[in-house]
Amino acid sequence: MAGKSGFVERNLKYIFPLPAVIFVILLMIFPVCYTLFMSFTDWTLTSGRPMRFAGLLSYIRVINDPRFHAAVVRTLIFTFGAVAAEAALGTIIALILNREFTGKGPLKFILLLPLVVTPVAIGITFNLFYDPTIGFLNYVLSVLGLPTSGWVTEAGTVLPSLMLVDIWQWTPMIALIVLAGLSGLSSEPFESAKVDGANAVQTFFRITLPMLMPTVLTAIVLRSVDALKTYDIIAAMTRGGPGFSSETLNIHAFKVSFEYFAMGRASAVLVFLFLLVLAFSLGVMQIRKKFEL
Repeated sequence: MAGKSGFVERNLKYIFPLPAVIFVILLMIFPVCYTLFMSFTDWTLTSGRPMRFAGLLSYIRVINDPRFHAAVVRTLIFTFGAVAAEAALGTIIALILNREFTGKGPLKFILLLPLVVTPVAIGITFNLFYDPTIGFLNYVLSVLGLPTSGWVTEAGTVLPSLMLVDIWQWTPMIALIVLAGLSGLSSEPFESAKVDGANAVQTFFRITLPMLMPTVLTAIVLRSVDALKTYDIIAAMTRGGPGFSSETLNIHAFKVSFEYFAMGRASAVLVFLFLLVLAFSLGVMQIRKKFEL
């Protein structure tokens, strides 16, 4: 018993983190490694053949697929459009909430509501808003004498319509992150600016924004990583349609794997998505470091 006790005491620094390490290996590292392994095979569930090594065949097929190229473009348009709007609106909302005014508490509570609603429920609700015949938005447009829209039923408007849903849901998250950043800013630069006679606009662009940029960029990284792999909202609202006009990389990978059963090619698509997310995250973090200097 004494020997066991001594072993535990000597290895506490390894024993306590062990459950977390096992969790990370099983639920994070293993799926990534297994997906990478499958991307070098030509495994198709309906072929009846066992998984076999095929080298770069799946990657070559993916790269030569015009549908994959279009999915990359849609993913980037969706991500950059939605995240840019969320960052701008979230920062503005945070600046407003950083002031004292009547009703600030209830407004913060209302701001949290989109974050606690499940994406599928949001998708179903917005489909009712967007419905071309009975939808609320087209009703408002018709009352105002404006032309109605097909929203998610037309190829030209489906991506902007999905981006609006994403903006509605995730702008509060960026607002809360930026608000936390604002509360942590030192008051000394603002007091010095006031003494020097700087107006509100000068104070914002020369003091508040530069000091706040690391926080804003951190929020952009977190949101962009999630937006690049958005699946639930698009699957609930359009399933990649009409046609392929809202098919992003995640939707494309799902269809290739669970509709066409080409698991090797779908894994290659996901590897490309992983590299895209990694490159974007590292790029933004490098920009963030410049603002910290």
